[in-house]
Amino acid sequence: MIVGVPRETKQDEYRVGLLPVGVEELMGAGHHVLIEAGAGLGSGLPDREYRQHGAELLNEPEELYGRADMIVKVKEPQPDERSRLREGQIVFTYFHFAADRQLTEDVVGCGCIAVAYETLEDDRGRLPLLTPMSEVAGRMSIQEGAKYLERPQMGRGILLGGVPGVEPAHITILGGGVVGANAARVAAGFGAHVSVLDVDMDRLRYLDDVMPANVTALFSDRHTIRHCLRYADLVIGAVLVPGAKAPRLIEQSDLRLMKPGSVIIDVAIDQGGCVATSRPTTHSNPTFIVDHVVHYCVANIPGAVGRTSTFALCNVTLPWVLDIANRGLTAAAETRPPIARAVNIHRGEVTNRAVAETFGLPYNSRFRV
Repeated sequence: MIVGVPRETKQDEYRVGLLPVGVEELMGAGHHVLIEAGAGLGSGLPDREYRQHGAELLNEPEELYGRADMIVKVKEPQPDERSRLREGQIVFTYFHFAADRQLTEDVVGCGCIAVAYETLEDDRGRLPLLTPMSEVAGRMSIQEGAKYLERPQMGRGILLGGVPGVEPAHITILGGGVVGANAARVAAGFGAHVSVLDVDMDRLRYLDDVMPANVTALFSDRHTIRHCLRYADLVIGAVLVPGAKAPRLIEQSDLRLMKPGSVIIDVAIDQGGCVATSRPTTHSNPTFIVDHVVHYCVANIPGAVGRTSTFALCNVTLPWVLDIANRGLTAAAETRPPIARAVNIHRGEVTNRAVAETFGLPYNSRFRV
């Protein structure tokens, strides 16, 4: 199989879909690897490292897309990339279709096979290709929240951990999954007062057992959310329904409960956001203010730490890339249910129920397992 790795074109995206060791593994298995020149530079991986392991370096993305049987990348194909996709071509990346109707329609229209990292679910309900980026995003959410609480960034002027004689920040985390748990650990390390809200009682019991004393696990409902918003200096939106649009937990009217200069970090923006007033932003222009509340809604948070994120991502994606390349998509999906669950769109048909229901599109159960 010919595997192509393009340079990411999403604004402020510094990750790359394959490490040099991935080139070596694929070449050793009899495949050919195309790398767009400069694809790894944002992660500190120069072209020569790919070339010395056998990759063919290409200057033109059109040639790469035109020759590759499978595209391996990080972010959803941008508008300029979608026109290069062709029927039957496998595209293995993060898609987050439920947040973007136009992307969904474009991918349906081109006839490619969209295999989404974020819905590759194992038999224990885990999302192994989403987990490492959720870990990065959760930890970074507190790092970014601390910055935007500073007064020059239009925040309240709050130090997360406070100082002797001055109370620390109050942080509310909506969602106790991978993002929320990682955010809570970092926030607790700063010494903040942390509340983690979730609807899964088993998860809340687990968090109550493993978290430090300054983290409180609370059942999430509308009354509890509104109560926490009144006290919160920083709110982290960390909810996830795999493949589906994120549930909206904060309405615009709720912002009036919050203190002026408080900050919302909506990590769920990749899936549409969990705050009514959220809209995607970029690392170059990350925030906006609604009703005196600072909103940070960067849709590719891990992209800012490209080297860490690339290694964390490729560590988990490479075995699946090899499996698909070695056996072909159909055979791999027939024998490995996680791959079948990752196929969201197949040759013009939506094969992920959540995506189909989000946009009212026909659903084909071909890859349902």
